[in-house]
Amino acid sequence: MADNLVPRPASTVVTLRDAPRGAEVLMVRRNVRSEFVGGAYVFPGGGLDAADADPIWATRVRGLDEAAASSRLALASGGLAYFVAGLRELFEEAGLLIACDENGAAATLDDPARRSRLAVRRRELNAGATTLADIVVEEDLWLDLTRVEYLAHWVTPVGMVRRYDTRFLVAATPPGQAAAHDEGETVESRWLRPREAIEASERGEMTIILPTMRNLVSIADFTTVSEVLAHARALDTVARIEPRLVVRDGVAVPVAPGDPGYDDAGG
Repeated sequence: MADNLVPRPASTVVTLRDAPRGAEVLMVRRNVRSEFVGGAYVFPGGGLDAADADPIWATRVRGLDEAAASSRLALASGGLAYFVAGLRELFEEAGLLIACDENGAAATLDDPARRSRLAVRRRELNAGATTLADIVVEEDLWLDLTRVEYLAHWVTPVGMVRRYDTRFLVAATPPGQAAAHDEGETVESRWLRPREAIEASERGEMTIILPTMRNLVSIADFTTVSEVLAHARALDTVARIEPRLVVRDGVAVPVAPGDPGYDDAGG
């Protein structure tokens, strides 16, 4: 029964870039054949894998260690794996690798040879034939968590066929890289100002699920990537939000705390 499902730990990255009319966010459209929110526009992300907690990450990240990552996520342990998972999913689904060299210089894909190698390795990663740890070691890189902040925490409602306990991270797009959906799990990628995405959803042009929408709303009034990162960095606490399902016109609809019908849905 879905009611007994334990939410799977997951991580999502709200990836931003500066643009003339204001900061834009990367949204990818999930394949309509996906079992979970098929056809919806989301931020790149997914469930944690065992490799995300590989001990090698203790020496292959910059900006956070295990203790600091866990403290930021209000966890007793295991926090670093959420950050690793988010960046892995971002590379798998959108082709963006937030990494740096040993001196902290951002990794770019300006070099055609590296760009070609990473395109191949990305396909292998999506196929389960390699790990992100293998890739960064081979390229002599470190994941760059100095460019990543913690923004939100959402849990899929009880009653859904799949449930996730998801940490939403926010990051600046790495320089010298271009996003590209993977043509498998994701079939389209779009850069939009958060307000544009919200309005497109209101017009029925984009399907956007509740957590994605609420995170778009939370950053819609900022004009630069730096402002969004500063906002997330300044959050003293990040509330755990678990919507409930309310039946409206025969359809189960998720509602968040404070929304009409939430208290009536029970716990």
